Amino acid sequence: MDLKSKIILISGPTASGKSRFAIKLAKKIGGEIINADSMQIFKEIKILTARPSTKDRSSIKHHLYGFLSVKKNFSVGEWLKKCHQKISETKKRKKIPIIVGGTGLYFKSLVDGLAKIPNISRKHRDKARKLQKKIGQKNFYKKLIKLDPLCKNYIDTNDQNRSIRAYEVYIQTNKSLYTWFKDTKIHYQNNDFEKIFIDIPRDEVVKNLSNRIDKMIKAGAFQEVKRFNKLKVKNTNSSSKIIGIREINELKPDKTNLSLIKEKITIKTRQYAKRQMTWARGHMKDWQKIAPNNLNSYLKKIS
Repeated sequence: MDLKSKIILISGPTASGKSRFAIKLAKKIGGEIINADSMQIFKEIKILTARPSTKDRSSIKHHLYGFLSVKKNFSVGEWLKKCHQKISETKKRKKIPIIVGGTGLYFKSLVDGLAKIPNISRKHRDKARKLQKKIGQKNFYKKLIKLDPLCKNYIDTNDQNRSIRAYEVYIQTNKSLYTWFKDTKIHYQNNDFEKIFIDIPRDEVVKNLSNRIDKMIKAGAFQEVKRFNKLKVKNTNSSSKIIGIREINELKPDKTNLSLIKEKITIKTRQYAKRQMTWARGHMKDWQKIAPNNLNSYLKKIS
């Protein structure tokens, strides 16, 4: 298997071994790794986001890790622009770009392009949310389909977030969200990519998470959260949603609460992993699904 002309995408749920596999692959084919995890971009939080170690990053060139302050927000569009730049730079060095992470929207924007939808005003955002809350999701969905029939082919009846998004886009632009998507410029062709999803069984995720959380706490996760708190980051900032921050802050991080904190972080992370798997089933149907115990066999096939 020759991957020299490809852009390699590696995704999978949290704790599936993406980073470890990416490094092995990069060493074999002469690759450089580009981050596609929306939480590993923040410079001040490396333990709770499971950022690749300094040792790993020194053995293989890594890009877009730990470059942004937790006080700043960062959009999918901004990531896509930086990713295009890093792909171009990597290819100029005659290296193979390997995009690794668990943020589905990042991969979708890279593969399908990103619709240039105008910013939605606060007025229209509030109108959509208030209406959905007032009449309930079932009636809101009916209203949406009447307004924008295209949504019926793409949005599930119970999907509140996408229903609200489609509604606010239409009332501001008078144009379907899916017409915006259709008019999107695609930067790459599908055959430019080698797309791999690490399809790890749920019980293995649970086992890996338990080990990972133990390591995070030993590595100083509590101290990392203390330093984060001193920065007084707004609750509206995406960095405040990093799993572990709220769970540690809700309980006094000492020996008496240690098991409860670990349990809360584990539950939240398992829920996140489940959402990642659900996303993959809906949006990554054409990706190669490779079980962790078959990753070495995949590596052996590469020329």
